[in-house]
Amino acid sequence: MIKAILFDLNGTMIDDMEYHCRAWFGILNNDLNANLTSQEVKKEMYGKNSEVLVRVFGDKKFTMDEMDKLSIEKEKRYQKEFLPELKLINGLDEFLKKAKSSEIKMAIASAAIPFNIDFVLDNLDIRSFFGAIVSADDVTTSKPDPETFLKAASLLNTSPADCIVFEDAPKGVEAAQNAGMKTVVLTTMHEKEEFAQYHNVIAFVKDYTDPFISELLPNTK
Repeated sequence: MIKAILFDLNGTMIDDMEYHCRAWFGILNNDLNANLTSQEVKKEMYGKNSEVLVRVFGDKKFTMDEMDKLSIEKEKRYQKEFLPELKLINGLDEFLKKAKSSEIKMAIASAAIPFNIDFVLDNLDIRSFFGAIVSADDVTTSKPDPETFLKAASLLNTSPADCIVFEDAPKGVEAAQNAGMKTVVLTTMHEKEEFAQYHNVIAFVKDYTDPFISELLPNTK
């Protein structure tokens, strides 16, 4: 029986990655003239926003203050477009309730900035389910470094081996593997084949109505 569940946020709890792609595409290409294709933008979308900018433009292009401003602007555009569509991935609301009733600890472990995490938790009124929240601001190195997941486990007073991670991105699965944690992958943005190199994936699911999900919480059927 698992003792804790660590959730990535974007693409894992809400199906919003296409909206992040659109926001980044506008910032990188229309504002900053990076001249990237949509697929190239998608490939760079992992880790902290500042890390995305450094990967695309190098570490000499922007000051940290400039990157912070670009980060907030990107998230404002994302939030404005996505807010009318904001909802939990199908079945997650019931899964959260059942996990809580089973006294399984839960945490958010995301590379998102607090501005975005608050946007989701407060608009959906689900903050009370989580005993810990780890954001981009809480770690030195983001995914695929294991720090995000290890810190979340520590805050829940749970060993990594007793945690299950829910993720949607290869770099997130790699971070969980580096942390010694098993992972359930939501196929909202990436195909199964993109995770072939990782040995910690225990299931691929489209959403939280998949029969495998109920097997994680056998006492709540």
